[in-house]
Parts: sequence; C-alpha cells; structure tokens
Amino acid sequence: MEKIANYINGKLVNPNSGQYIDNFSPVNGRVYSLTPNSGKRDVVAAFKAAKKAFSLWGQSTKQYRHDWMIKLADAIDDCEKELAKAESFDNGKPLWLAKTVDIPRCSANLRFFATAILHFDSKTHDMDGSALNYTLRPPIGVAGCISPWNLPLYLLTWKIAPAIAAGNTVVAKPSEITPYTAFLFSKICQKINFPKGVINIVHGHGDTAGHEIVKEADVVSFTGGTETGKIIASTVAKSFKKCSLELGGKNPTVVFADCDFDMSVKTAVKASFLNQGQICLCGSRIFVEKSIYKPFVKEFLKKTKKLTVGDPSKKNTDLGAVVSKQHLQQILSKIKDAKDNGGKIIIGGKALSLGGRISSGYYMAPTIIENTQYTDPINQEEVFGPVVTIMPFNSELEVVKMCNHTNYGLAASIFTNNLSRAHRVAAKIHFGLVWINTWLLRDLRIPFGGMRQSGLGREGGYHSLNFFTETKNVCLKIENNNNI
Repeated sequence: MEKIANYINGKLVNPNSGQYIDNFSPVNGRVYSLTPNSGKRDVVAAFKAAKKAFSLWGQSTKQYRHDWMIKLADAIDDCEKELAKAESFDNGKPLWLAKTVDIPRCSANLRFFATAILHFDSKTHDMDGSALNYTLRPPIGVAGCISPWNLPLYLLTWKIAPAIAAGNTVVAKPSEITPYTAFLFSKICQKINFPKGVINIVHGHGDTAGHEIVKEADVVSFTGGTETGKIIASTVAKSFKKCSLELGGKNPTVVFADCDFDMSVKTAVKASFLNQGQICLCGSRIFVEKSIYKPFVKEFLKKTKKLTVGDPSKKNTDLGAVVSKQHLQQILSKIKDAKDNGGKIIIGGKALSLGGRISSGYYMAPTIIENTQYTDPINQEEVFGPVVTIMPFNSELEVVKMCNHTNYGLAASIFTNNLSRAHRVAAKIHFGLVWINTWLLRDLRIPFGGMRQSGLGREGGYHSLNFFTETKNVCLKIENNNNI
C-alpha cells in the first residue's frame, strides 16, 4: 500500500516514528494509502529547514518570488487531471466539482498572490518638511498553515500563496482525513526544484503535529472547526503571535416574497447541497417570507428530489460521498436530535447504501427539515452536511432576529428585488460576508472572514499580505537649511 511522505527541505521523507494513519477513501470506505503520523521531531526538522530558507527567500526580490510562484502554478495546471481525480477519490466530492472549482482555484491562488505582491505598496507621511515617515512591510518568518478537509488543496494553497509571496517560508499541515493532494503538491514542488525549505508539508493529527506547528510558528493561519480554533487562539496568545482563524458557520438564506422566485430556489438548493453541504459558506438555515413559504418549499423539494447521489466519478452525480464514516454518523445524530425536538423530515434524513464499487462508501440523501424553531440546536450548531432547515417569517424585523440568533457569523444570502430592503438587512445581520441575490460569488481581493465564533481576522487580497507581514514605520528627521 502506498505510503504518503512528508515534504521537508525539498525532499520526500518518512515520519521519524515510522508510524502511519490509515487513509480511507469515502468513495468506497476502504483504506487505500497510509498517512504519516508525524510528531515533534518531524515538525522541528521542517521548521529548521524553513528558518534556514527564510534567510534567503525573505530577502529575495518580489519578482524572484513571483516567477517561482508562476512556475508552480503552471506545474499544477499540467497535473490538473491527476489532481482532480485524486481530490475526488480522497475527499468524496464529485469529480466535475474538483475539475471545475477545486484544482483550478489552486493555481489561481498562486497566480493571484504572485501578481499582487508586485503591486504591494507602502505609504509615506510628510510632516510639513520637518520629517518624512515611510512604512515598510517585511515578512514575519515561518508561517504555520493548517487547512481543513472540505476543500483540501484549494484552501492549502489559499494559505501558502500569500505567505510565500510576502517573503515568509511555510510549514503546512493538511487534514489527516484528506492528505493525498497535498502529497501530490509536494511531488510537484520537488519536480520543478522549488527552492528548498520554502514550502514544507508535515502530515499528521491536529493534536500532535498540528499542535507542534502552532507552538513553533512565527505566525499562524488556520481554517477548521471553532473548538480547535479556540485551542489555537489560547496557545498563540501566550506569545502574542499573529493568528488568523477561519472557523465554522451557521449561515442563513433569507428569501423575501418579492424575490426572483425561480432564481432564489435554484440558488438556495445549490447553497444547501454543493459539496455535500461541506462548505463553511453553505446556507443551512433557510428563512422564507410566509406569503411564499408553501410554494417555495414545494419547488425546493421538487428540485432536491432531482439531485443524484452517487459515484463521484460519474458526470451526472450531484452529491458524492460525505468525507468520513465518523462525520456521517455525526450528521445523522444531529438529524435525530432535530426529530426528537419536533422537526419534520420531508426528504432524506438517512444514509444511502449504493451498489457496485461504491457499496461501502459514505453516502447520504440530501435532507430538508421543517417544523423547527430558530432557537433549536439544529439551527444553532454546525452540521456541515447535506442538511437544511426551512422556516417561515413574517417581517423584516423578525427575520433579522432569527438570523442573528446564533454564535456564528460567517456568511448570509438575501434574496429580494427591493434594494433598500437588501441594504437594510445586510447592515443589520451580523455576518462577515453577505450576498444579495447570489451565493458564493467570490472575488479574491475582498476581505474574507467571519464575526463572533466564525473566526478572527480577514483573509483575501491585501488583507492576506498585510497579515503575513509586519508593519514598520521609519521616521527620518529633515534638518532645516536656512540658506535655501
């Protein structure tokens, strides 16, 4: 069975302990590779390489870093088919989704930040001729980048790209649940002879390898669960390190009666079930104005019934496998709790047993739950699966209250043709990202991040480059010359 390797100082190396973690494919529920169970010695080796590389990479020109990042992006494009196939099999997502979104976004991340660093400017402040202040933005050092399992290589490159563009070196840890494309990415770096030690990838569990990375890093960027985010925040606070946390969400989709009905239903279905509902931005709470509630539910149910759950490699598959058996069981447990609290399942609510080569995979029917209260646990806790609740509302004031009744504050969508209402509601709901009459329309320049327990800080564009650099002001006093 294939053994995945760590990538340290430009080499693929085995874990010091010789221990590995079984890597299951959710497509068929079988172990198909082994992931390094890395520990402190592996992480220390990676940081030693990264610190040595930083002395050169951190002093290199922006153009030099740009050129290497573009070369890496081109190499990813050359391996696009292999990477997409691997991402689908390792994560369970439909192959068409990996081909059209995940892998193209990996190279796009690198190209975007490679170009952005060339335009990364600094400010000057003239003190009426008596002094001149100018601002420098030097890199920080070694960045610890920890990414989740739902968009494995997509989000790994989203962190690595701005970090290395700004002049930092990186020690990264992908999720142990979906490690394979990070391994292929390591091979690509090695193949093009990317400068040694600039990018290092250490595999393993979060409470071992991940914990050591957080302790060792000069700056930390993490995407994942809120509870893990709390642990990381408390760890970095002891040494006052910069920390960016993109955490969970319990996102509302608000549908007013004056919306474009067909577009709203279609978009709400996509926002509910894309990637098996395993996107932090998915709209898992749908609030519909009472006057159109029944026709909306009828059409939403109709479109949901047409979704195909099946083999991720098939073109007609809408939903593939849930990422792991454990995660599937957690989703089903939350559905049971919703039923026990009076929720009514109008479709789905169960795991699916499919035949053929995927008979042992982790598949689940898209699920719609009615008759819940906005205060119920199902509407407060992140499910992170193909599960949505639908609730009616009577007024703008009421739906704002319903939206905000959660500890999360990541994203929201509002559907209405009344632009004044759209602006009012967008201003009153407490979410870091608000879409109006759309969902998941992303621009890499905009600030990305959440409020409250959905995270800390913002990423994207100059926000990412600012995060991965320090701000240094230099004041130069200008002596007066009375002869001039």
